[in-house]
Amino acid sequence: MDKITILKEKKQQALAGGGEERVDTQHKKGKLTARERLHLLLDEGSFEEIGMLVTHRSRDFGMEKETYFGDGVITGYGTINGRLVYVYSQDFTVFGGSLSETHAEKIVKVMELAMQNGAPVVGLSDSGGARIQEGVVSLGGYADIFYRNVQASGVIPQISAILGPCAGGAVYSPAITDFILMTENTSYMFVTGPNVVKTVTHEKVTSEELGGAHTHGTKSGVTHFTCANEVECITNIKRLLSYMPQNCEDDAPVYAYEATDESRPALDNVIPANPNQPYDIKDVINELADHNSFLEVQKDYAESIVVGFARIGGRSIGVVANQPAYLAGVLDINSSRKSARFVRFCDAFNIPLLVLVDVPGFLPGTDQEWNGIIIHGAKLLYALSEATVPKITVIARKAYGGAYDVMNSKHIGADLNFAWPTAEIAVIGAKGAAEIIFKKEIAESADPEAKLKEKEAEYIEKFANPYIAASRGYIDEVILPSETRTKLIKGFRMLENKVAKMPKRKHGNIPL
Repeated sequence: MDKITILKEKKQQALAGGGEERVDTQHKKGKLTARERLHLLLDEGSFEEIGMLVTHRSRDFGMEKETYFGDGVITGYGTINGRLVYVYSQDFTVFGGSLSETHAEKIVKVMELAMQNGAPVVGLSDSGGARIQEGVVSLGGYADIFYRNVQASGVIPQISAILGPCAGGAVYSPAITDFILMTENTSYMFVTGPNVVKTVTHEKVTSEELGGAHTHGTKSGVTHFTCANEVECITNIKRLLSYMPQNCEDDAPVYAYEATDESRPALDNVIPANPNQPYDIKDVINELADHNSFLEVQKDYAESIVVGFARIGGRSIGVVANQPAYLAGVLDINSSRKSARFVRFCDAFNIPLLVLVDVPGFLPGTDQEWNGIIIHGAKLLYALSEATVPKITVIARKAYGGAYDVMNSKHIGADLNFAWPTAEIAVIGAKGAAEIIFKKEIAESADPEAKLKEKEAEYIEKFANPYIAASRGYIDEVILPSETRTKLIKGFRMLENKVAKMPKRKHGNIPL
């Protein structure tokens, strides 16, 4: 057999993965193969494979008799919408996608190339975990990957798609990356599986209940996007990357945009006359952002705050917004963590921030206090104080107490602070304030209830407005809601060459 034929045969074997039977089993589970996933993800004809002929080195437990080219992971590079990305896609048809020494080496190699060349890494996970036959060598491979994840953090975007099992030590690599996507009913993540849970805690739970996409999308917040199927997941990866730069020294792509009438009259009527009545902040975001450009992140988790990417005038921004339609937009442990991490991602990758404020304060209660709301609330405060990207705040309605400070106030480094005429900037709500300030007067009144209403109205007139803050320069301008988009386009354009000089240090100590 001539040498060219030998090469062709080896490549054909590599392309076959674990064989036709295992590929069929993969399809029956509603899952694509590792190569099919890459075909969907990357631009047609752009994929260049690295390490196609790699095989494992294990000689124990009869492993020497079973080898497959690629060793359970396909690695390489290609383009998405013409932009370079590095990829790895675990192949469940080969040893259940389990991680061996060589499997890990292949992933490490593309991660290092990505860092050296300043391009994102996308990992498609579908793996039974560490290859038990290789013992500690496999565990060492995981740690090698984790270390590169940490080195790459904040340098290049890292995206993980969980498209099958991801258990034990395997979960920590996605956890360190910037965004995790999961598919419903075909993927799960947990540190210990249902059998171990049953043995140790006597809880009976399925894999889906313990660590499925719905669980991590609503309860834990581990996943950022829950997708109905793999096609939707891969579409979301492509869309997500469109808002990001290639690396921390680059800027996000600017999309063609033709300026038209930027006024948004609908916003003049979005705030209800009753200050306690909810409204949907997403209606505001969609009016302010370019048409259909808002991509919400973690939409089913900590719903009292909304975070996501959008474009304003063709330029990427990150949006952080209190959601009055859910728990009145209150800040709690989960919403603080969710928004703090999103802010830090945007700051790491030069994506300006828009903060929309309608917050009555922090959620009270023993559950919140005993679980560390002080520390978790401080994460958002720290993240926004630390961020040096352009930051613009719009106070739509309530901005009470410490939550006013935390939500990108002028005092923690916001560049431009706008308020609508409906803004209420105060230490606490009018009723609570009146009860404290006029306690004696109300108690001594012939009609305490009427006196409280009178004093509440007096407090509202004096303090529940944006004008005291504006008189002190804490608010740069009180604007009509309809002109907000115009102000944002001009403001972000003005700030696009912002340079911030920070004190020299190794790194800060964020409250964890």
